[in-house]
Amino acid sequence: MDFTFDEDQESLRELAREILGGSTEDDRRWRDLARSGLLGIALPEELGGSGGSFVEFCLVVEAVGASGARAPLIDGVLLGAAPVAVFGTTEQRSRLIPPVCEGTALIPGALGEGRVRVTDDGGWSLTGTRPFVPLADTAERVLVAADDAEGRTGLFLVDPFADRVELQRQDTFTGRPEFLMRFDSAPVPPEDVLRVPGEGAEVLDWLLPRVTTALCVHQLGCGQAALDLTAAHLRTREQFGRPLGAFQAASQRIADAYIDVEGQRLTAWQAAWRLAEGMDAAEAVAIAAWWACDAGPRVLHSAQHLHGGLSTDLDYPLHRFVLEGKRNELILGGASAALLELGGILAGSAS
Repeated sequence: MDFTFDEDQESLRELAREILGGSTEDDRRWRDLARSGLLGIALPEELGGSGGSFVEFCLVVEAVGASGARAPLIDGVLLGAAPVAVFGTTEQRSRLIPPVCEGTALIPGALGEGRVRVTDDGGWSLTGTRPFVPLADTAERVLVAADDAEGRTGLFLVDPFADRVELQRQDTFTGRPEFLMRFDSAPVPPEDVLRVPGEGAEVLDWLLPRVTTALCVHQLGCGQAALDLTAAHLRTREQFGRPLGAFQAASQRIADAYIDVEGQRLTAWQAAWRLAEGMDAAEAVAIAAWWACDAGPRVLHSAQHLHGGLSTDLDYPLHRFVLEGKRNELILGGASAALLELGGILAGSAS
């Protein structure tokens, strides 16, 4: 399969790189992405977006990863705004999506660990906890998955500052706080119900493969940037009167890292393309996740090793790629989890 990008996609990629490389201030980068229309690249045109495909969205995500910018395209746009744009009511779409495209609102997701129970006593209410929710302190709404007594999943757009919702700060190794969300019979008004229990699985089946793939593409961007930094370091740093890259051990190490990055590139874009085309992508997504979790950390570790003490300098950009790469790996669940997922898919197809 030829994954060469067309002229418009290449122009989009260059625009994203230019914007993200034009400043080191994350707030300014975010505003510039919004002004250029890239925050809403895959959101509907009638809601202020650009109407692009998932591949176009991933091109911007890759540029974010390669820049080291803390631009929450996955956490603040894909996790919450994208499912609202696809599955939301007309009112939800018109109320919530335009501010996201303008860069003035974020809609993260609270879909993972912890347990949240939903009950219907003449109105929906949530009880339980959900840890490590990004951006909850600045979010317009948080997309929360909750199960009823029968185990059926619903999806709710929760105001993080509403009554009976509590946020507890959780400091993380990336330096960006996340939040424990605690719900104490927190009411959810009808206009903020995305899917009632029993109808949420359809949305999650659409959303979670896209989140996984976007994380793989972000990991690719981090790895490529770390590889480029390392190659430049090996060309210019000298020991014993020779560039470091002239030593066999160093050249072999970076050659292995190059192969690992190319493996990530092939598998991540294959998954993104299949999702964008509406094809069955379960196997491709699991393969991409394994490469991101297995090869991704190996590339970043090699970059640190080959940089020596410079890799620990917080004024040098390498540490950002390493921290973001580790976060991606942890969110994806690690290489073993990806292999188990892939094994289950292959066993199911064989039977």
